[in-house]
Amino acid sequence: MSAQWDPPVRPEYEVPLATGVGAAALAAPGLDGGAAVAGRPFSVGERLLQNGWLRKGVLLAVIAVLWEAAARWTGNDLLLPGALQTGRALADGIASGELIGYVGVSLWVLLQGYLAGVAGAFLLTSLAMSTRIGRDLLETLTAMFNPLPAIALLPLALLWFGLGKGSLVFVLMHSVMWPLALNTYAGFRGVPETLRMAGRNYGLGGARLIVQILVPAALPAILSGLKIGWAFAWRTLIAAELVFGTTSGKGGLGWYIFQSRNELFTDKVFAGLAMVIVIGLLFENIVFQSVERLTVRRWGMQR
Repeated sequence: MSAQWDPPVRPEYEVPLATGVGAAALAAPGLDGGAAVAGRPFSVGERLLQNGWLRKGVLLAVIAVLWEAAARWTGNDLLLPGALQTGRALADGIASGELIGYVGVSLWVLLQGYLAGVAGAFLLTSLAMSTRIGRDLLETLTAMFNPLPAIALLPLALLWFGLGKGSLVFVLMHSVMWPLALNTYAGFRGVPETLRMAGRNYGLGGARLIVQILVPAALPAILSGLKIGWAFAWRTLIAAELVFGTTSGKGGLGWYIFQSRNELFTDKVFAGLAMVIVIGLLFENIVFQSVERLTVRRWGMQR
């Protein structure tokens, strides 16, 4: 080949880095998820702002200060105990083991109802993805029962299952099943057809196609449904225990709140409510975020 057709050779050269800026600083993520601005290393304040737990802790501290200021301005512990008084009541309840016992009862009932709702949701969704009749059944049942408040079924549950944990498990199953089924079904329908075809080319069908192809692809929607179902189940349980405890004389954290209100221990009422919030934060920030980090974020399906 003639030399005139050879590609031109571009000389290599190096661009020196600015003084005081290293490769680590250039590659470090910024506050907006990008690189450091103009190659400038982060300050201590910017690094602290990147810590999510620190930001949330500051927000909680601000809320506690405002709460304490409002309580002192009101000047009536019976109506609004302060954050410090509620904290002492919460610490006393945990130290004595009284509050821990009520929490244990609530979480055990919650686990049973939550797992029953998850099993029912996946059964309905599997039928909906397998047959046309199952799809019609899921759409009809969710349209009927999803708008129905779970607590409204408690009188019927007490009539059917009596004054036992079965009544609470029934209403919890109702609160979890329908939102999870809707989210899972929407996630399955959003799976690209190319993935379905790839699964069929490998000989997958029925339950194997659902488990090995549809579930991993629809996992972000499934996790959203699990979080929504957990929130619905947790608040339904506390509300049901307020009624269930007054009927049977026993219960969990909701019964603790109701009993403290009857005895005019408002600081214990707020301590019980604070425990409800703390458990919700722990499940959200430890359980669900850990699952998301190990699955959809690790797989690049979610930012």
